[in-house]
Amino acid sequence: MKSLRTTVLLSILLTTAPAWAVKPFTADYQANVMGSVSADAQMTLASAGGDRWNYVLSVNSPIATLRQTTVFEDRDGNWRPISGNDFSKMVFKKSQKNASYDWSKGEARWSGDVKDDRMGPVKLQNGDLDAMLLNLALVRDVAAGKPLNYRMVDNGVVREQSYQNLGKDTVTVAGKPRSATKVSRSSDNKQVIVWVVDGLPVPARILQKKDGKDELDLVLKSVH
Repeated sequence: MKSLRTTVLLSILLTTAPAWAVKPFTADYQANVMGSVSADAQMTLASAGGDRWNYVLSVNSPIATLRQTTVFEDRDGNWRPISGNDFSKMVFKKSQKNASYDWSKGEARWSGDVKDDRMGPVKLQNGDLDAMLLNLALVRDVAAGKPLNYRMVDNGVVREQSYQNLGKDTVTVAGKPRSATKVSRSSDNKQVIVWVVDGLPVPARILQKKDGKDELDLVLKSVH
């Protein structure tokens, strides 16, 4: 009887425990911008107090500086974006966009260098993510074997994002080959390919392509 109770209790704990717990990390990447320019990139996740987290991706190269920041809530495994900032600076162009997700009103709005028809409001639904949070959601859901279908609310529009599992592939992390699950999505003239290695909290590689050409390629060097 004791063995049976222990087995039942363990089953309950495994069922209710979150499969992918949010933990702080710092990940360093080797970036390739526009197919030719090498750069350093970093992805960080840090506590913002309470159930909020600050998630940042920065890329610094001779021709471009990119920084994307998302503050989100983690409520028992349910992630909700609260605010976002998207900054980019290139040789002849600079842009900054700010996002605000008001879940009490159920709407999202944007300000900064955005077109009038992209300011919102956009109606929010449970489960909505922004573009940054998709990186973490893919790692979480690939590990759990869940469908990779998302509703992304970002830059003033709503897009349904569905990633296809392309099977196993090999990716190099810190000079060592690692087995990874390769997933991809395509829309219009853009394609995003992501490699997920079991046990790593971040994608091992993210490749963004436009018109068939590499736009941004991030390859993980280390994570701690």
